[in-house]
Amino acid sequence: MNSKLKVHFVGTHGVPARYGGFETLADFLAQHLSNDMDLTIYCSGKVYKKKYEKYYNASLIYIPIPASGFKGIIYDLVSLYKALSKADVIVFLGPVGSGFLTFMNFFFKKRLIVNHGGLNEWEREKLSVFQRKYAKFNHRIAAHRASVNIVDNELYRKSLLKNFHTNSIVIRYGGDHVLKITPEEKKDLLQKFPFVKGKYAVSVSRAQIDNNLHLLLETFEHFSEYKLVLISNWNISNYGKDLFIKYKDNPNMILLDAIYDKDTLDFIRGNAYIYIHTHSRCGTAPSLVEAMNLGRAIVSYDVPTNRETTQDQAFFFSDRESLVKILEELDEEKIKSNEKQMLKIASENYTWDIVAAQYARIIRERE
Repeated sequence: MNSKLKVHFVGTHGVPARYGGFETLADFLAQHLSNDMDLTIYCSGKVYKKKYEKYYNASLIYIPIPASGFKGIIYDLVSLYKALSKADVIVFLGPVGSGFLTFMNFFFKKRLIVNHGGLNEWEREKLSVFQRKYAKFNHRIAAHRASVNIVDNELYRKSLLKNFHTNSIVIRYGGDHVLKITPEEKKDLLQKFPFVKGKYAVSVSRAQIDNNLHLLLETFEHFSEYKLVLISNWNISNYGKDLFIKYKDNPNMILLDAIYDKDTLDFIRGNAYIYIHTHSRCGTAPSLVEAMNLGRAIVSYDVPTNRETTQDQAFFFSDRESLVKILEELDEEKIKSNEKQMLKIASENYTWDIVAAQYARIIRERE
């Protein structure tokens, strides 16, 4: 008889991680916790054509519904409904369709752990007025129905307390799964991406306006001391499509589509001169802590969450002029010093051993 604690993860596109921070979190929690707990992860059958019964000993259940957009609400509701009859603990990553939680708490006594992410989702510029109100409603319901609320940075902890009068626990993301791969180690990747032998800045983000891709591209349109390599899913928005068309032929820019192969992404990021983080609305951004774990010098958009993640030790910019100034003033000594600082901060704070231990403690709290 299986006496392990049954823990079900809902709210992500699924694993193996191919999409974003919550998927990466579910992926590495599966790797670290599935031997001691009976884990189940719900996955979108629309995302994964190849399906598996197990992933690192965690069971996978596929729901034939997209996990994003309006249908994502249905996807989460179906996942929650299935989890109710089987789970001892439900971990809800990124609450959508949280109105159902009122019903769940009334009829079922389940331990519910909600990870809200790292920002006020209801303040995103890309959302309509209705979408913002709906997002805030979801987080409000989830915050009050959860046994434990989790956020990934201190500023969001304060926001939940201010907006919803509820306490939360800060657990950040790991980034030590990245590997530094030299050009000599991967001749095939070097042949495909020969620019890694030169000097370049790299940035990775989704093509949405609050990630400030336009600011970065406008900067390198005029700054030509070295190239910019920008990796994004350009086709997900008109914003991304328009930028790609405008800048794809610029000789100082290399615009690459989203890369999901880990070795390829690590190869490009790990050999860069600097990493530029442009997100203005994120908490502890996975892409940022990964770049820090790769020992890259960090040039970051200046918002409180990015300052918190880098402990105020990155180079911060707020517009094109301040970014150009940083790029012009950087030298080898500053770069080497910052690389050491970023790697030290990452190794002390952003590892999956630390993150998994924190989740394990919370999950087992009521055993």
